[in-house]
Amino acid sequence: MDQLKFLDFKTASLSKKAALMGRAGSSPFSSVGHSVGARFSQEFSSCRGSGVFTKASYSSSSNGTYMLKRAISSDDREKSAAENYLYQINGTSVSSSSLFSRNVKALDACDDEYGGVVVDPDRLPVNPAAFASMLRFSLSRWKMMGKKGVWLKLPLERSELVPVAVKEGFQYHHAERGYVMLTYWIPEGPCMLPTNATHQVGVGGFVINDKNEVLVVQEKFYAPTFADLWKIPTGFILESEEIYTGAVREVKEETGVDTEFVEVIAFRHAHNLAFDKSDLFFVCMLKPLSAQIKVDDLEIQAAKWMPLVEFVAQPLIQEDGLFRKIIDICIARLGKHYCGLLPHQVVSKFDGRPSCLYYNVIDGQDVICKGH
Repeated sequence: MDQLKFLDFKTASLSKKAALMGRAGSSPFSSVGHSVGARFSQEFSSCRGSGVFTKASYSSSSNGTYMLKRAISSDDREKSAAENYLYQINGTSVSSSSLFSRNVKALDACDDEYGGVVVDPDRLPVNPAAFASMLRFSLSRWKMMGKKGVWLKLPLERSELVPVAVKEGFQYHHAERGYVMLTYWIPEGPCMLPTNATHQVGVGGFVINDKNEVLVVQEKFYAPTFADLWKIPTGFILESEEIYTGAVREVKEETGVDTEFVEVIAFRHAHNLAFDKSDLFFVCMLKPLSAQIKVDDLEIQAAKWMPLVEFVAQPLIQEDGLFRKIIDICIARLGKHYCGLLPHQVVSKFDGRPSCLYYNVIDGQDVICKGH
């Protein structure tokens, strides 16, 4: 029993952090915060603050007609759209040749990598009525040009434009504190735009010292079922944060203890948790670099070094099949009969970006995992 360990995920509490930065549901397997958004390849320039990567932009010509800043500016379809589009004003059709070129312009936008359009959020018209007119014209124009998806990012300070866009057929895609992203699919048939992020990613830090003691915490916010549970520090990783750095950070924030990442021991995949999102939770083994505990008063009730045997003997751990399996894995790892996963920096030619690939390496015929 002196070679056990356990992973326990953060107790859920939506009041702790909101919008996927909060505690999830009623399970002890939850974490604290990450966020998401659809992005395209960085090989293309971004359309100002839209958050979607693009490869072309529109500009206005001297006669007020918006043209693309690339070969498509001379495209016959765009010329046809500017000359032949009929615009409805109070139920009356007016030729674009006399009205459009002077009074109605397309929204500032740029092309995305996949044949769609990204509206520039920094150059939206101030007046909702003007926005409605320009949006209707733009949609018809983009349709004639054979465009597909439209991304419309509306900043918080332009929230009055949301109902206008929804009335024109736009749908919610996702929202952050400072904006809401809406989309419109132009072609007939099913929408092929990528959906909003489907997962939140959490980490748990299993820290055990030379005295065979586990670093554990009790949270301030918990379901009644878990009132007496001592658990390992857990939380959501931040946007653009690595799994291994997230585990080290969470332990430091909650307990004040400095640690070094050793391995990813296991991960759990669950569904329909906070905001009906799926959840990936990574159990990380960490090596303590300090011993003094300084509790985070905002979210942690207490923290301490707890004998491993006492930690494992908790009723909530003993009675749960998932907990028991995790403990079995931890026992094997502590006995060097199980290999965890280490991050390895790799670069893919598909996007030219560095990323972490997690896998284990056993040298030669040695089947005993030695870790670091």
